[in-house]
Amino acid sequence: MTNPKGIRRGTRDMFSKGFKKHGVEHLSTYLQVYKMGDYVDIKGNGAFHKGMPHKNYHGRTGKVFNVTPHALGVVVNKRVKGRVIPKRINLRVEHVTPSKCKADFFARVKKNNAIRRKAKETGAKVPCLKRQPQQPRPEHKINIVKNP
Repeated sequence: MTNPKGIRRGTRDMFSKGFKKHGVEHLSTYLQVYKMGDYVDIKGNGAFHKGMPHKNYHGRTGKVFNVTPHALGVVVNKRVKGRVIPKRINLRVEHVTPSKCKADFFARVKKNNAIRRKAKETGAKVPCLKRQPQQPRPEHKINIVKNP
């Protein structure tokens, strides 16, 4: 058979549900609140055909630019030949989840603010709060007689 050219070509596993994950969609999917500027992960849900993303956007992270009662407008970067184009796509909420891409950043900000607050209360100098690259391991001796 020749290579099919359909819009959902090659998505047999991509849009399929996992083992024992079939059935009615959870209510929490629809009760999730999205705001403009939120980061979302796009994951096409094969059980819902309306507002489904193209297979090219499956697994991508984008930023919400528009919110409607049942759908979201999301800006996603798409590589086309040598350039990256910010694409604006509309997706229903069944096909997006809140992204955790900035979770470690927010945790670091919270930790740094706590360190600053503690230093201010004690009157000590605020230490350098920038991330440091991993330093070389400390020196150690190797005994080749005992450990051949």
